[in-house]
Amino acid sequence: MQLTKHHALGNDFLITFVAEIPDDAGERARTLCDRRTGVGADGLIFGIDDGLMPIMRLFNSDGSAAEISGNGVRCLAQAIAMRRGVPALELDIETVAGVRACTVEPTEDPAVAETSVDMGEVSSGDDPGDGFSEVIDGLNPHRWAVARVGNPHVVVEVDDPAAVDLDRIGPAIERHFADGVNAHFVRVLDDSTIELRPWERGAGATLACGSGATATAQRCHDWGGVRDTVAVRMPGGEARVEVMTAERPTAVLASSTHFVAAVQVPHG
Repeated sequence: MQLTKHHALGNDFLITFVAEIPDDAGERARTLCDRRTGVGADGLIFGIDDGLMPIMRLFNSDGSAAEISGNGVRCLAQAIAMRRGVPALELDIETVAGVRACTVEPTEDPAVAETSVDMGEVSSGDDPGDGFSEVIDGLNPHRWAVARVGNPHVVVEVDDPAAVDLDRIGPAIERHFADGVNAHFVRVLDDSTIELRPWERGAGATLACGSGATATAQRCHDWGGVRDTVAVRMPGGEARVEVMTAERPTAVLASSTHFVAAVQVPHG
């Protein structure tokens, strides 16, 4: 298998281009994403780029399939630009969550691109099962809300995201959602900046989450805490989100994406 590794704010992905999605895609993801015995990544992306609209299929590091990743789809857009030998690109990519419009712009560093993606509508999310409030009560949350950006999220506003024990609370929250959930712990720093720590379904604690940044910025805007453009600070760096408004019906996510390495791995 020919792979490239990319990351957006430390949220890293292995990308391979194929003619069709293999039957053992989940197993390949578990093997290749293992950080001790594999190459290491938060997820494995299979891209189909056959002259039509590119297709993205993402499998988390635990082998489960994901509908969308805001960082992953932008890393794939960078990989497609590199594959086509162009420094800049505007393209639509088909995901399980729908078509996403991406842009790739070059920087002075050939391994780094400025990329953005129209994340679509941030809609109502799935309600948790009974007992959810008791799970998060120990965090003394100011408020919480669910959201869907093609994939499910729950946003919890707390005094200090750094104080949240993600390895304990993340799985506990996930169990209250039938299809799992991405959990985000946020603090509003000012009217244009929020601080976020993500827990991702299928990957655990990550340095950043693009769809999570989008969902969280939108809910903080809905609560009246931030403006229309929000800087989202995560452990891996800062993304910019333009939230949905009456004038803008979809949300946009942007930051740099980084090409890390090209890797060839055996596959029997």
